[in-house]
Order: sequence, then structure tokens, then C-alpha cells
Amino acid sequence: MCSRDTRFDGQFITGVHTTGVYCRPSCPATTPKPGNVTFYLTAAAAHEAGLRACKRCLPDAVPGSPAWNMRDDLAARSMRLISDGVVERDGVPGLAARLGYTPRHLTRVLVAELGAGPLALARAHRAQTARLLLLGTDLPITDVAFAAGFGSVRQFNDTVVAVYERTPSQVRSSRRSAPETTSSGIAETRITLQLPARTPFDGAGVLRFLGTRALPGVETATDTSYARTVRLPHGTGVVEVTLSGTDAAPALTCSIRLAHLTDLAPLVSRIRRLFDLDADAQAIDRHLATDPALAFSVAQTPGIRVPGSIDAEESLFRALIGQQISVAAARTALTRLADALGDRLPGPELQLLFPTPAQIAAGGLAVLRGPRARIETILRVAQALAAGDLALSPGQTRAELEGSLMALPGIGPWTAGYVAMRVLGSPDILLTSDLALRQGAGRLGLAVEPRTLAARGAGWAPWRSYAGMHLWRAAGAPVAAAWDSSKQTDRGLEHPTAKPAGRAG
Repeated sequence: MCSRDTRFDGQFITGVHTTGVYCRPSCPATTPKPGNVTFYLTAAAAHEAGLRACKRCLPDAVPGSPAWNMRDDLAARSMRLISDGVVERDGVPGLAARLGYTPRHLTRVLVAELGAGPLALARAHRAQTARLLLLGTDLPITDVAFAAGFGSVRQFNDTVVAVYERTPSQVRSSRRSAPETTSSGIAETRITLQLPARTPFDGAGVLRFLGTRALPGVETATDTSYARTVRLPHGTGVVEVTLSGTDAAPALTCSIRLAHLTDLAPLVSRIRRLFDLDADAQAIDRHLATDPALAFSVAQTPGIRVPGSIDAEESLFRALIGQQISVAAARTALTRLADALGDRLPGPELQLLFPTPAQIAAGGLAVLRGPRARIETILRVAQALAAGDLALSPGQTRAELEGSLMALPGIGPWTAGYVAMRVLGSPDILLTSDLALRQGAGRLGLAVEPRTLAARGAGWAPWRSYAGMHLWRAAGAPVAAAWDSSKQTDRGLEHPTAKPAGRAG
């Protein structure tokens, strides 16, 4: 805090009780006396202590804490679900049910761990969303209240005043420039927001990954932007993300069109996870660079990211359909599936929604091509998801998600690990059975035998997912090709040059 180190912005909150405010660690204000300071893990805990947000440093206008991806405990899983809007949709009982605990026990754990219960944590998240909307859009204040997840305008006004010591109108009047886009009613709501990223940020690498796999009609990508259709809890939307900001303060500019304003907060959360904006990039690079085999790659690509998922079920189907074929072939198959089964939105370009599990279960047999065993696996997964027998959620632990997937015939450790890495943002997964990853390891002078590579990779913990990204890049692939030698139906996934594989080995 004394050094005003920006690396820790968003990772903890500085509460100054003599002034009644809480700040980011890098706040430029005069450093207070140690006896007047209390440190909090969340803004909600500072709110509960009676503090308001600093008007000078805007502590909630920073990337989020990387801890919620690093950790796999109840508190971290709760934070991932709260940011996805579960409390607004299902209440605290619904949040607790998803996590497998009673509301009382969940509240007790969160208060002990984070200094605030689920309602207070959700309230703080709503306040941050409201500030984004007030500063970044011309939406009527009533619409802002409901878009941010508040149940009433009065509750919205009271919360904004309590957190920022300003009315919503005063918050809006403090913006430096008018927003680029405006709203023309709920059915055609268009919003432009800017989302900050931790430095350094290899946003171009994420765009290359997404662009290589973009499905015509569903997605489009360039060197600086990515756009796609999305399914959200209350409807559909279209989002376009563009790299913006500077090297010192990277950001994404998001142009969003929504059918329902209440889907804004979940969509923003999913975009942050898709681009891995909250990763502690400096800590990751510093740790991986201690291995001489990775040092050059880290220097060449600082701030490498592990692309996340904007739709967990879609990510699973992409992984399953891409097995044993090239990225180009997988894209062709997935495009055919989306065109045949996906719903259509009005619009000249992006008009296709990736099909739901129910749509794939009902019509997939007539569309899917390839080995019979793989088609049966895809249909089995679609039926399980549609029936609710299989669920994918950021509120799951890695063990729960991987275990539920591998319990299904035809899914092996590679697919389960890959999906966990994408859906949960798990930072410590090294897919040593992956062919391209092993090729990249060989090019960096590392062992390519899975057990030996795994032993070497133990030193990369807790950032093995990011080390894997460096190995994939060294192989010359945008990312992720797989060869899982454990099961014939779980190998050869998405290799950009791979041909259908024979028997393992």
C-alpha cells in the first residue's frame, strides 16, 4: 500500500476508518497511519464495516481478484456464482442449493472467510454493475436499477448512496465523456462498457484462439476484435469485444445488444472469464520464468492467458466434436451443427445461436458425422444435460466437474481436464497426454514422455495451465490439440494438423 503497487488492485481492499472510505492499494491519496487501516478481501466486507468507496481511486473500477479462479473452496465457488447473477435469479437458497449447503451454513462460511454474507456480496456486485452502467451508458436510471439486478428503484438509490456517497444522478454527472452508444428500448438495448485487465495482457493471443475456432453465423473475429451471439439466463444477446486501453492499462471495449437488461451482469462476468482478465499475470510470468526452458517464451509472450468459456455446455460439445480431427474440420462440423439445429436471430451477420443440449439430443443424429462411438457419446452427453442428470457450472469444484464427465462412457481425462480449464478457469491443469503440448515441450528442450513431463511440470504449479499455453504456442498451434491415450474416443482433439488417430501410442 505504501508503494502504491497496482499489482494488488482488486486483490484486497484498504479500509481507512478515520476518513470512512475504502480504497484500492494504489490509491494516490496520502498514506494513512497503520492504526487507522483495516484490510478486507472484498468490497462487500468494507461496506459491512460502514465504509464507502473512495471517489478518487474508484476501487471497484479495477480487475477482479484472481483468487476466485485459483481457489476451489466454498468461498471461491460462491463468488463465481454470485458474479454470474445466481443470487438475483434464485436467491440465497438457490445459491446454497447449487453449492450443496444450507443457506445458514453458507452465510456462516462466507462471513468468516470474506467478511460478508451472500446477500452483502451480491449487493456489492450490483453496485459495481450500476456504476458501470451509470458511467458508460445513457440508459434511464430506472432501467439501470433493474439491469444491475436491484429489486426496486428505492433499493438501488439507497445502495448507491451508501456505497458511493452520491446519488445515481451525481455518479452519472461525474463521467468525463458521453457514451458511444445509447439505448432505444428494452428490446433493442445497446450498451458500451470498458472492462479493465491486469497487466501484462496478451489479448491478441486470446483473439487468435477464438478466431481460429470461430463458427460463421455464430462468431466472427479479427486481429483486434471478436463478436458472437450468446444465450443468457433471460434471453439472448450479441456482444462485440475490441482490444483497447494501453500496455500500462489494457482493457476491452464491449459493445453489447441484449434482449433483457437483467442479463448484463452475467454477460460481463462471462466475458471477463472468457478473456481471463483477472489473472495475476505478473505473478504467473515471474514464476514460470524461473524454469530456463520457459523463460524465453515468457519473455516473448508476457501476460499469456488461458481462454475461458462463455457457455459451458457449448464448450463441452466443441471439445467432443473436435476429437480426432483438425481444427478446420471441427469448425466445419460445428458450423453444420449450428446451422441445422441452432435458433436464428434477426440480423444481417451474426444470427445463429449455438444449439442447446435438447436440440442436439433431438436432431444431432441426423447432422453429426464421424465414428459411431463419438456420435453416441455426444448424444449421450446432450441427453444427460437436457435431462438435468449432468450439470456444468462455475460453482463446481474441479473434482466434481471432472468426475461427472468421466463417469460418462467415451469421456476421458483429457476432455474432462480441458473442460475444467476452460469452464472453471482452473489455473493448474497440465494436459500431458496432449500431442501438440508434448510437441511444444520437445521444441523447448523438455521431455515429451507424459510421466516425465508431468514430473517437470510439478515445478510450474500452481500455474500449470499457463505453462501449457506456452507449450502449445511453442508447437506452432494457436492452442490445444489433444491426444489422450487413456481412451480411443478422447484423443486427437483440435490439433491444427492432426489426422484421425489410430490406436493410442
